[in-house]
Amino acid sequence: MAIVLLVEDEEQVRVLAQSYLDKQGHEVLSAGTPQGAIALLEKAPHVDVLFTDLDLKGDIHAGIELARQAVHRWPHLKVLYTTGRDLTDGMKARFVEKSAFLPKPYTVDELLTTLSVHFKVAPKER
Repeated sequence: MAIVLLVEDEEQVRVLAQSYLDKQGHEVLSAGTPQGAIALLEKAPHVDVLFTDLDLKGDIHAGIELARQAVHRWPHLKVLYTTGRDLTDGMKARFVEKSAFLPKPYTVDELLTTLSVHFKVAPKER
């Protein structure tokens, strides 16, 4: 189980991803903007994983910049990026170290496998 900060500007996608994670026993905080995410991190610095869309409010680099700022302030933070857009080498080069990428659309199983394989985050035992 982990504390996941989900940053997604599309409300339907955010609600669905939060539901996936909640059902697996993870604690989920969510934000629709980078500013909202930083505000949540300031209140809850114990977040384990930042799960952010790359493209927030039409800015394709917003998720990358958010992750860089967040990891600079909270170095323990693990980062999982997602987007439905094509990923360029230039974008990948700006990812924080030890991060992972999950392309949209993704399934519940793909999300859970990515968290498990890259970050050793497992669902809560039932």
